[in-house]
Amino acid sequence: MLIHRFFIFSLLTGCCVTAYGTQYKPPDSLKKFDYNSLSDKIENSKNNKDLQKLYLQAFLDRAKSEKNIEEIINGYKNYMYYSDDKPSVIYADSMVDASLKSKDNSLIGSAYLTKGIVHYSLKEHKQALDHYLIDNEYISKTNDNYLKYKTKYNLAHIKYYLGIYDEAIVLFEACIDYFKANNPRGYLNTLHSLALCHNRIGNFGYSSELNALGVAEGKRLSDGSMEHYFIHLEGINHYFRDNYALAIEKINHSLQAIRENNDFANETVGYFYIGKSYLGLKQTEKAMVYFKKVEQVFDEKNYIRPDLRESFELLIKHYDAKGNLNLKLHYIQKLIKADSILSTNYKYLSEKIHKEYDTKELLKKKAEIRKQLEQRKKRDNLMISGIVFLIMLLLFVCYRYIRNKKLYKQRFEELMNRNQEELSLVLERKQAGKTDLDINPDAAEQLLKQLEKFEKNKKYLESDLTLVKLAASFNSNTKYLSKIIFYYRGKKFAEYINDLKIDHIIEVLKNDRRIRNYTNKGLAEEVGFSSTQRFTNAFVSRTGISPTYFIEELRKAEND
Repeated sequence: MLIHRFFIFSLLTGCCVTAYGTQYKPPDSLKKFDYNSLSDKIENSKNNKDLQKLYLQAFLDRAKSEKNIEEIINGYKNYMYYSDDKPSVIYADSMVDASLKSKDNSLIGSAYLTKGIVHYSLKEHKQALDHYLIDNEYISKTNDNYLKYKTKYNLAHIKYYLGIYDEAIVLFEACIDYFKANNPRGYLNTLHSLALCHNRIGNFGYSSELNALGVAEGKRLSDGSMEHYFIHLEGINHYFRDNYALAIEKINHSLQAIRENNDFANETVGYFYIGKSYLGLKQTEKAMVYFKKVEQVFDEKNYIRPDLRESFELLIKHYDAKGNLNLKLHYIQKLIKADSILSTNYKYLSEKIHKEYDTKELLKKKAEIRKQLEQRKKRDNLMISGIVFLIMLLLFVCYRYIRNKKLYKQRFEELMNRNQEELSLVLERKQAGKTDLDINPDAAEQLLKQLEKFEKNKKYLESDLTLVKLAASFNSNTKYLSKIIFYYRGKKFAEYINDLKIDHIIEVLKNDRRIRNYTNKGLAEEVGFSSTQRFTNAFVSRTGISPTYFIEELRKAEND
């Protein structure tokens, strides 16, 4: 918005783009593409880094030339996503600097949250927590529920890292319904995080149920990104149940995908529990190989957590038994270093999160949880209590599943019972009591006729359709056209076009079996959406159910 006034800021952000590589000057021909088109080109050029850098720079240059703070932030997010680890932090800094100029609490909070996530991904938990807390200050002043829940989700991970599992569970459970309705990937991540927490407190049965649910929900949502993580955790559950061979099999099965994600933390945890499983099978030498892999990550990444420190204890014990004093001393020194890191990080994080984050509500919940823990200790020797608890949890999960299934079924039936006329967006041209259309009546009449013709001829199926393009085709301007659409259709332009596209694809799916075999990507292209995610979001927003579920129910109805 006011980027040209901040000369120093421009210099700094410019350096960020070029500090880790050659300056890429985009050709003038890229100036004709809008942000959505450039985003698609960035995504589709993953295998050609030089070409991708041109598109990245073109996106950022366009945002700066238009002084569009929100898109400048997105430009740095693009660089951050497609860069290596260390440049990511620099781009996150530039993104925060840009957001601060906007004075917009949502943009600022989102930028700090993103920077915190970058630090968390690098296992820099101190910096992550500091930025989450700043983010929470800004987001709490907004009505942006997505960012509020995302902040809550990331703070829950700090709680998990600190070992405050019951408080982490409270936060994750507060997030799960929201993400299930609004963000499929966030929903799957939260299921996995809940399963992790229950594993850590010894609820291996319920953890396994959540893993199975996560795999099933991933298939339902056509999102397999978390499947290997659920399998990885299920392997750890099998270790704690003394099913050592099965634990090794499942963890090994998941490790290749986890390595491809550059997720060294879960890779290290996998090595540790494979090593522990080999110890359980009395194969000590194989176990030591995997504990040394934990050491290797510790040396390279400085990554450690309380359960992983046992690797060094077991290596010390092993070489003590062999009489190898040099290696025994070596691993004693490693253990001292690990304890030093754990002590420093945990003290800082624990004091900070309780001092600056815990609200009265969370403190109240903490007191309740502590009381429950005391009661649970008294009941530990009574097996019936554990059985009742697990049954109640299972019934709750079943109840929620059945409730959601009925709700989705109801929405599907409503869609099937509505005809094309009811699905259309056409409203009465004259609306009683509305006098705020500040446009010449003849001009308004002409624009409305053009809009009706546009709808009748299904011109809304064109891709990359913008308000500017449509206004130009009507020989009008964007201000008049947006007023006409809002007055007669009751919606802003983007929602209006999206709903027309979704209403059209619903009718096609009802009547054409062939198109039901399309993927979501194919359906998105059929009605002119620029990405699969935008299509899926628009479908859920319009109908309350996913396109995959709608097609499945159509097939069931036809078979019945």
